[in-house]
Amino acid sequence: MSTELRRDVLPIEGAADPAPGRLPILHGIARPGFDSAVAPYPDMARNLEYGRPTTLLPYTMQDSYTRQRSSRELATLVLENEVLTATFLPGQGGRLWSLVHKPTGRELLHRNPILQPANLALRDAWLAGGVEWNLGATGHWPLTCEPLHAVRLSAPDGTPVLRMYEFERLRRVLTTVDAWLPPGSPTLMIHVALHNPAQTPTPVYWWSNMAVPQSPDVRVVTPAERAFHFDYSAQLKLVDFGDRNRTDGDHSYPARFPAAADFFMDIPVGERHWISALDKSGSGLVQTSTDRLIGRKLFQWGVAAGGQRWQEWLSGPDSEYIEIQAGLARTQLEHLELPGETTWEWVEAYGLLEADPAAVHGTWAEARDAVAGALERLAPRAALEAALIETQRFGAAAEDAEQLHQGSGWGALEVAAGSLAADALRPFGSCDVEQRPWLDLLRTNRLPISDPPASPVTGPKWRALLETSADDWHALYHLGLLRLADDDRAGAREAWTRSLAEQPNAWAQRALAHLADSSSEAADLTLAAHRLLPGLRELTIETLKALLAADRAADALDVISTLSPADRAHGRIRLYNAQAALATGDIGQVRLLLDEGITVDNLREGEASLDLLWHAAHPDQPVPPEYDFRMSGS
Repeated sequence: MSTELRRDVLPIEGAADPAPGRLPILHGIARPGFDSAVAPYPDMARNLEYGRPTTLLPYTMQDSYTRQRSSRELATLVLENEVLTATFLPGQGGRLWSLVHKPTGRELLHRNPILQPANLALRDAWLAGGVEWNLGATGHWPLTCEPLHAVRLSAPDGTPVLRMYEFERLRRVLTTVDAWLPPGSPTLMIHVALHNPAQTPTPVYWWSNMAVPQSPDVRVVTPAERAFHFDYSAQLKLVDFGDRNRTDGDHSYPARFPAAADFFMDIPVGERHWISALDKSGSGLVQTSTDRLIGRKLFQWGVAAGGQRWQEWLSGPDSEYIEIQAGLARTQLEHLELPGETTWEWVEAYGLLEADPAAVHGTWAEARDAVAGALERLAPRAALEAALIETQRFGAAAEDAEQLHQGSGWGALEVAAGSLAADALRPFGSCDVEQRPWLDLLRTNRLPISDPPASPVTGPKWRALLETSADDWHALYHLGLLRLADDDRAGAREAWTRSLAEQPNAWAQRALAHLADSSSEAADLTLAAHRLLPGLRELTIETLKALLAADRAADALDVISTLSPADRAHGRIRLYNAQAALATGDIGQVRLLLDEGITVDNLREGEASLDLLWHAAHPDQPVPPEYDFRMSGS
């Protein structure tokens, strides 16, 4: 058969898509909790200190999802040849959801049987399963639960190419993912291009995150003898990997260890870059790339109660998985500098690798040699280099590329502003309702007033326009956001103070709390914002968090007493209610809330609040499975 690219639908039990929240994410990403001076490579030490964003503007949270699921049909884009069927979800960050090896019928990825958002991404909502494309900053990228644009292109030989793309607004990088299956190819080919259209450099981060099934006999094999081990206890240390003589066991078998952990592979310079997860028969998924993508990683949830609970939380029962990953840097705690007006690109290949099982499960040297040889037969290194050159000739059969899926209007807005060049092979279409206020600013030099405020933007063009025109509460509020995005905290404070002087509003009041010099001041300011807008649940949750952080549990309980029954029943608010009751010594109320059940739909990865609450209320009892999300073993 010739290669086919088609639209399809995926029936699945899933929660509703999370809607963007109203409150911009003002915080950034904290530095790693260890001394980067201990990094063994000078570039690694530099990268650990570079590029952490001080704010996640212009994005808002995506935490409105629940754990109530129903039958859904998701739009898919499918590539198929004689060997592989690849299914992509353009509405969920372009994720590769499934990769089936047709001759054996084997699914090579962890294909999640449910669609259940959970709080693991920079904006909160994230999905487990498949292959996630991950750009921006340490953490899962802002578009992981957002639609991407998609068009049909053609390779020089006529093979259809699926191009997915979007303008990522935190780093202001044009991100492109091309996928194609040459006729008869045993590997899915992926081309990634990151283009910085600005004249100034920007920090970037990229990881291709592959979820694959976990079982006791799965071994992760990669061309490294050592790995940087991160165990969620603020430690990063270099350890031997694949060493059977270790007293704590061979790290290359992830299902044999109780705790969650990251292993970032220390691949020697000059080695081909690849990673594989192979079962007892010596077969499984392999990923390789051209040399731009130097990092490789294993993530494991661990097999202790907390890790098992997390996997069930994300994928339902009996759906254990690990992740093998590929990135631009050695670790996910690093960012690299992408120069202005520059494009970085590479090619990846994904397929079924089959090697001698005795060698795969033999010594570490035997395993690495066997997989390296099988990989060279499956996807020669020179073939990937040739494919990278070929991608420059991808084009549309007609004058315009055929649109397969629609993303956001933010790219179209940046084209209108002159910050991004129009491109017939990456058409952004037109702006929609979210972008129209900013189009008005472009055309009239006035930002229309609205309450709730317009969706935030960042970028030098927008700041320059508002610096000369902002004179009402709404424009001044946005000017403060733009200044904060440039790390101009004094300027942000001045703009928000002027916004409040023009008109009392919860938005600027809440933003000023972010700049507070103490937890007590932050609590006062956030509480004042809540009183201006008591019906916004997002703001209520922030208010309760701020009050608890300031040791004002009684005030938190007072706020909760004024809420609607629906808000009081919300899982996060019930958790804060129990924490406030604990702080005031009302153990009976804590036990009552725990007995009734506290389900926090957006429990954060690594958050220990539920098990700590249980231990405080029941110090002599083990943590029940429904409250055990510990990632450090148990």
